[in-house]
Amino acid sequence: MFISGIQQMGIGVSQVHEAFKWYRNHFGMDVPIFEEAATAGLMLPYTGGQPRDRHAILALNLQGGGGMEIWQYTSRTPVPPAFQPQLGDLGIFIAKIKCKSVEAAYESLRKAGALLVTGITQRPDGQSHFFVKDPWNNLFEVVHSAAFFNPKRPTPFGGIYGAVIGVSDMQKAIAFYGDILGYDRVVYDQSGQFADLNGVEGGFESYRRVLLQHKADRVGPFSQLLGPSEIELVSCIDRSPKKIFADRLWGDLGYIHLCFDITGMAEMKAFCAEKGHPFTVDSSGSFDMGEAAGYFSYIEDPDGTLIEFVETHKIPIVKKINWYLDLRKRSDPRRPLPVWMLKALSMGRVKD
Repeated sequence: MFISGIQQMGIGVSQVHEAFKWYRNHFGMDVPIFEEAATAGLMLPYTGGQPRDRHAILALNLQGGGGMEIWQYTSRTPVPPAFQPQLGDLGIFIAKIKCKSVEAAYESLRKAGALLVTGITQRPDGQSHFFVKDPWNNLFEVVHSAAFFNPKRPTPFGGIYGAVIGVSDMQKAIAFYGDILGYDRVVYDQSGQFADLNGVEGGFESYRRVLLQHKADRVGPFSQLLGPSEIELVSCIDRSPKKIFADRLWGDLGYIHLCFDITGMAEMKAFCAEKGHPFTVDSSGSFDMGEAAGYFSYIEDPDGTLIEFVETHKIPIVKKINWYLDLRKRSDPRRPLPVWMLKALSMGRVKD
């Protein structure tokens, strides 16, 4: 049992194709791994007990990092929060995007007319970063990373690098993200008011911020592509947080889950149950997603934030020639896939 990295951030949107176009033009998320219109019939605990029709696109940036699962209800109108979420509210509040140069990334988004929420500032560890919103009010943190799978592309951006997650009990959250997901290195743990958050909703208030990374390199077929990642946990000091997805369904507007690519689902199921976080959704074997297939499950963090696990069984390498890779046939599942094979995914790139 092992984790290869963050596979994707689930993003509930109201216009799936418009969102995909925005993310590929602004963040370089231009390689669709699958696109499917179907019924989500296994998420009943989080979809009001009813199967729901949806349209989903999983897109990657082949410079490396996690992808985006861009997800839209088609059988109902997706619902926004009844309030304006703020930093420290419970759930995924910010998606992290990595870049080769913070200055180049900022200038790229400025020229594109994106809504820049802050200028370039330094977070508590001295790392430069900034915040930007997409047209659907989703907040992104752009932060530098030295880990890039294919750094020669002209865009300064990579893929998903992590998340900022609001929690109510910091010690329980640190244990959860450390023990189960392997984020066992505390980069900083500071409390107070932070100038780098000014401009973010709630950013002038007082918080405890804990940035977690993983000491060991990830292993597995997609580990080189997905790369390292980080989680920042934030808890409110001066107010009681609200739950971002209160009275709403999974798939409604916003960040719906954080997904990890894993190998060894049966072992993960036993491990999570032992840690007090049993699977709440279990596809119980291979699940066909049209152009890809895998075994997926969900658990909840101590505040109910959804964490997805996917054991990838099949992915399309070159769709035009019907070349699909079955990962169940590999003799050494811990070994990364060949670089040339992963780079071949670029033949499916969408260009505007």
